[in-house]
Amino acid sequence: MKRYPIPAEETRVEIKVKNSRFIATAAPVFSVDEAKAFVARMKAEFADASHNVPAYQVGFGAAVTAHCSDDGEPSGTAGRPALAVVQGSGLGDIAVVVTRYFGGTKLGTGGLVRAYGDAVKAVLDVLPRAEKVPTHTVLITIPYSYVERIRLLVAEHNGRLLEEAFAADVDVLVQFTIERFPAFQDALTELSHGSLTAEIVETNEETIMPIGSFEAT
Repeated sequence: MKRYPIPAEETRVEIKVKNSRFIATAAPVFSVDEAKAFVARMKAEFADASHNVPAYQVGFGAAVTAHCSDDGEPSGTAGRPALAVVQGSGLGDIAVVVTRYFGGTKLGTGGLVRAYGDAVKAVLDVLPRAEKVPTHTVLITIPYSYVERIRLLVAEHNGRLLEEAFAADVDVLVQFTIERFPAFQDALTELSHGSLTAEIVETNEETIMPIGSFEAT
């Protein structure tokens, strides 16, 4: 599958323009239904707002479904500039709702376009990024004497330590990108002189990982 950046988590930023408050909330969405549910949730949360302007794109590249609405603002002044920023961000599977509380001063057509675009830019500036990556979750059963060495080995191979269960031995659950796992398995064999091996317990083609958690080989 093609790897592409997506929002890592829901994020919110507020800006003020001539006493109007613009609250931009961005979130990951993986279907049109999820995007619609997010927009509905924002409209319910900010039911007293002047406008709740949605813009989303589900998918990435050529296989994308995009939508926006002005939600009562003059035509073309809100949804389209918001969506233009989303589409220029390089992100997929993203929805943004810009909530406006009118501050008593009209902004004019150009002012509205700038304000909605700037609100989306502001939330994208602080939005943490993630990727969908194929991963293996693996189980390693090790003696206590190996615990620290295995932790270091996992870190060296950009694994994510999920769980440690201490009993007679220690069961360690770790997640690796599929591309990283063979090198870890070889290093584990070498470290333990062939006495330890990692068993794949789950493979997920679309694990959401913060960018930087797993570096590419």
